[in-house]
Amino acid sequence: MTLAFMAIALTANAQEKTTIEVPQWVKNIKFSGYGMLQYQGQDPEGNATNSFNLRLARFILDGKIGDFDWRAQIQGTNVKGPGEPTVQLVDLYAEWRKYPEFKVRAGQFKRAFTFENPTNPITQGWYLYANVINALSGFGDRTGEKSSGGRDIGIQFSGDLFPNADGRRLLHYQVGVYNGEGVNSKDADNKKDIIGGIWVMPIKGVRIGAFGWTGTKGSLSTSFTDDNGDKQSMTITSARKNRYAISAEYDKDEYTFRAEYLHSQGWGSNLDLGDKADGWYAFGIVPVIKSKLHAKARYQTYRQAKDWATSKTMYEIGANYYFTKNLQVNFEYARVNDRSLADKHNYNFVDLELDFRF
Repeated sequence: MTLAFMAIALTANAQEKTTIEVPQWVKNIKFSGYGMLQYQGQDPEGNATNSFNLRLARFILDGKIGDFDWRAQIQGTNVKGPGEPTVQLVDLYAEWRKYPEFKVRAGQFKRAFTFENPTNPITQGWYLYANVINALSGFGDRTGEKSSGGRDIGIQFSGDLFPNADGRRLLHYQVGVYNGEGVNSKDADNKKDIIGGIWVMPIKGVRIGAFGWTGTKGSLSTSFTDDNGDKQSMTITSARKNRYAISAEYDKDEYTFRAEYLHSQGWGSNLDLGDKADGWYAFGIVPVIKSKLHAKARYQTYRQAKDWATSKTMYEIGANYYFTKNLQVNFEYARVNDRSLADKHNYNFVDLELDFRF
């Protein structure tokens, strides 16, 4: 009889369905990423190169917990050169987004400087961000800061104000306080960078804005040429950075036009270049076949010492072809004028990329 009761109990338990409730924040997690494969060649006199390259791969987790959005992003790239890959955490932040007028983001994320800096490499449209963006917006920075993709650790306040009759907001502001040292780095001099931006959006697709940046780079390793012509080095405990940018953009219906001017005052890793630098770019990307083929042209100049003797100018043309929304091939050709070169200043440059998302 006892065995019979046990058999009945086991049968009843086996028929019960076990339900595990998955928390909503887990359901909200999204995994995505992309890869960028590259061939690049150039022919400056005496230093011609061509190579296949793994430009970068990114793996992204996005999620939402209540009124907070969060992101974690890891990047792998040959930033140091072929054979010397770098894998690093590039984004890790949470943002309180309950009100569009006032949002708070904390962690590691893009600096609040320029229109181009926040754009995703795979949607930015070119083989690389403009040279002036790389040098003065925290990528391969003029200060010698570790390549950080325009990011830093800190806290940012932002918002969109003054909705019109259609609900489109006409003014955006953002201001952030950062360590000033780039990704995955503590503050080296206990002084913070303050970066802010503001722009107006008078008509749909148009942005006109300005940005400011003041702060320091701690333990700046520098070099200089002494009176005897010998190369010397020194470390500046706290090197001042003062920068601004003026920006304009039209982005609508697959037409994108953008122009920015950046200026920097403050010493870089090479003291021989002085304490000022500037640069600008302007580009247009237009659809030839909607959602399939885009043509593009870009003009850019970066002046390492804010003079023409150290300028590098590129005249670029190219095209982007989309097999699907997740697979594209990009091509561009540039004629380069680099006046910092000792001999011939002009040379050719080509870049071909295969980019995919998942």
